[in-house]
Amino acid sequence: MAINRFPQQSPSTATAHMSISSGGSGTSASGTTTGTTTSTGQPSPAQSSGGNTIMQAQFPPQPIPKQQQFHGNANSMPPSHHPPPPPLVKPSPHFAPVTDHNQNQKPHPPPPGQLPPKPSPQPPTHAHPPPPQQQQPEQHRLTHEQFRAALQMVVSPGDPRENLENFIKIGEGSTGIVVIMRDYHHPNIVEMYDSFLVEDELWVVMEYLEGGALTDIVTHARMDEEQIATVCKQCLKALAYLHSQGVIHRDIKSDSILLAADGRVKLSDFGFCAQVSQELPKRKSLVGTPYWMSPEVISRLPYGTEVDIWSLGIMVIEMVDGEPPFFNEPPLQAMRRIRDMPPPKLKNTHKVSTRLIGFLERMLVRDPTQRATAAELLQHPFLREAGPPSVLVPLMQNLNRSMMGMPNHQ
Repeated sequence: MAINRFPQQSPSTATAHMSISSGGSGTSASGTTTGTTTSTGQPSPAQSSGGNTIMQAQFPPQPIPKQQQFHGNANSMPPSHHPPPPPLVKPSPHFAPVTDHNQNQKPHPPPPGQLPPKPSPQPPTHAHPPPPQQQQPEQHRLTHEQFRAALQMVVSPGDPRENLENFIKIGEGSTGIVVIMRDYHHPNIVEMYDSFLVEDELWVVMEYLEGGALTDIVTHARMDEEQIATVCKQCLKALAYLHSQGVIHRDIKSDSILLAADGRVKLSDFGFCAQVSQELPKRKSLVGTPYWMSPEVISRLPYGTEVDIWSLGIMVIEMVDGEPPFFNEPPLQAMRRIRDMPPPKLKNTHKVSTRLIGFLERMLVRDPTQRATAAELLQHPFLREAGPPSVLVPLMQNLNRSMMGMPNHQ
């Protein structure tokens, strides 16, 4: 993303809204997978790589953007030895400034790989019809109020509009992000300043990173190894901290990496994160974005923090090749390849050093027990090439100039 893309003065804080209407959590979509907005308040390019993201359905249920649904039948799903997963949907990680309430949502289609349920046998004609459901409206209302009461426990009292001026809504997302951003603070994690419940919307006041997402850089520029190492080192610091706290991000990719104007790298997009502990050391949910998913996630095997390391390895391929492996293939086919084939390799191996290749091979290991941890990767020789955050500034400047039709500085 270009910095200072808009002519007006960039605010130091930005506000994200999340509806909590009784029909669902109210996360919205703009009706298209291109030109939506991210937590930086700037449009994403049409080549955004976050357009096919899936996750377990949450409570309250989220609306399903039509563009995010997988299209296919049961024969197109990767075979699995496990029972069919629950409905898998998640709005795009880019959120549009539109509130979409669920009251008018159409019935959900069957999840990928699961045929519609067969109709139950009709009762005999002499059987009495079951009594009508009388309590459903009351249950729906109570669910909404219980959810609202839970949010009241984690937000600040009052109306932020009484103290904020010239604020803008820059996106919408899931409410799970609030708890993670509130409880875990690190120099390489996007800062959340406050949160409020305004009528039926959750407002989050968060750090504004005018450098935009890493996606725009990897799709429009070629990064050298010093810049790649600089991004990786800052990301690994954030992951090492989260993993030490038992937090799995579960959606590491270039879209989830935001840049400050001075080149500082920050991890964002915590809508998929999960907590593990001694009582619950592993997860099995099919969560993430297909092209960045690890083999064990796709196979529905128990997994832990090591899935973030695989995804970071795919992000390194993004920074070298401009896109993740299998990106020109449909998501389901890409998932089958990730699950069944050896780990992907760089297309342009002749353009990178043996240190970078060795660094990548420590992350893209099929056996998660043999995959390096974030703390181990921070000691890898490749990261000695990392420079200060300022080495990333020319990438943002050149991207900004190209967006304005001006020649780039080499």
